[in-house]
Amino acid sequence: MKKYVITGLLIWIPIVITIWVLKLIVDALDQVLLLLPPEFLTENWLGVHVPGMGVVMTLVIVVLTGLFATNLIGARLVHLWHEVLHRIPVVNSIYSSVKQISDTLFSSSGQAFRKALLVQWPQPGMWTIAFLTGVPGGDVAKRLTGDYISVYVPTTPNPTGGYFVIVARKDVIELDMSVDEALKYIISMGVVPPGTNGRGK
Repeated sequence: MKKYVITGLLIWIPIVITIWVLKLIVDALDQVLLLLPPEFLTENWLGVHVPGMGVVMTLVIVVLTGLFATNLIGARLVHLWHEVLHRIPVVNSIYSSVKQISDTLFSSSGQAFRKALLVQWPQPGMWTIAFLTGVPGGDVAKRLTGDYISVYVPTTPNPTGGYFVIVARKDVIELDMSVDEALKYIISMGVVPPGTNGRGK
């Protein structure tokens, strides 16, 4: 009986958690519809609420924004919008920081989170997985002697929390695994080794 219960749990737990996470994402994106005119709400033109319309509308808005921003007129208007936001106190500091981070993370030429590394943390002799985020800059770089890199050490099993650490490049081991594989390894607390896809070797 115990064997059957465990086997059943191993089948259902990943399915239920996946559905739950997807529902959270869909519900959050459905809130986009609340920012649009009432005519766009499915309740008004279909008579019923259609889950997932927020996902579709978000995708459409993102694609249209990208198309608009890539032409000459759109690029100038986006630049003008950025200039306006940069002149507003408080908004300037928040917007500038978020934009710089997003540009770094999503830029195809950026190096942030492109490599999985092995670093000694939280003390020598103990190793954990980290991600390359760049190199030190500004006054930090001036005060460091040698070749250093900036890394992000995620926590387990929630990798959205973690630590920003500056380490010597010679003390880092570059791993031959993708960022996705490294994240799975971290989230599973080492239970799912890289290359197994959660099904074992």
